[in-house]
Amino acid sequence: MEHSSCWGIFREVTHSPGRESDDTEILRLTGKQLEARGLQVILKTPDEVNGVDDVPPRFVFLMCERVEALGRLRALETRGVPHVNTPLAVLNTYRERMIEVFAEANVPFIESRVVSTRDRRVETAAPVWVKRADVHNTQDGDVVFAPTADALRAALAGLAARGIARAVLQPDVRGDLVKFYGVGVGAGANGAPPWFRWFYHKEQRLAGHSFDKARLARLVRSAAAALGLEVYGGDAIISPAGAPVLLDVNAWPSFALYRDEAAARIASHLALRFLDPGLL
Repeated sequence: MEHSSCWGIFREVTHSPGRESDDTEILRLTGKQLEARGLQVILKTPDEVNGVDDVPPRFVFLMCERVEALGRLRALETRGVPHVNTPLAVLNTYRERMIEVFAEANVPFIESRVVSTRDRRVETAAPVWVKRADVHNTQDGDVVFAPTADALRAALAGLAARGIARAVLQPDVRGDLVKFYGVGVGAGANGAPPWFRWFYHKEQRLAGHSFDKARLARLVRSAAAALGLEVYGGDAIISPAGAPVLLDVNAWPSFALYRDEAAARIASHLALRFLDPGLL
């Protein structure tokens, strides 16, 4: 099979609220790192992928998330073109699927309940977070804090009015919010991902609860492995007792605080996965 290039696929603009430039830049920098290794890189929007090109790419690295785009990329997969992350792994980050995957793999995850957005009889102890059950945050109303039962019903009604059939309800867990990034498969030091960074979310009153950093890293690696992710990020809460509570995992974040370092590491991972060792 002839290969002319490798492709990088941007995230849909609607899936990058407030992060459009950051998401664009991490993909561009990764492409430049690959070009420095002698590869021809073509960057595309999801709409520019049709899955039936006469000359398929050597491999694909992608940030897109919509089902339609992932379906077109899966058509390329069936022709033997490898992807990072795979379309299936990205689909596994849809909240409803992620809950099922984690339950099957025994990955500890925040208590989550899937409900119909049209069920007006939903009862749960407030306060809760109301999140659409498929993709991550795309606009106001996708993730809503509901301090009361009335606010819960209003959030569900807002999702239903937009044609979103199901929502996930999660308790409001108190503690320090941390964000994390990871690249690679397998285990590094102390069972952590091969490349792993974490940091405190800046928009919070930090309590500074002590916790085992290696425990957080191992939890994140087990979650990424269950989902099939190789480039990922997410959020966790450090409880007053020091236990990390996994809140979310997503495919290929912006890596904004570690962009240059992450782009180099991602490119190295792609090279190890897909290229002739002579190009490394």
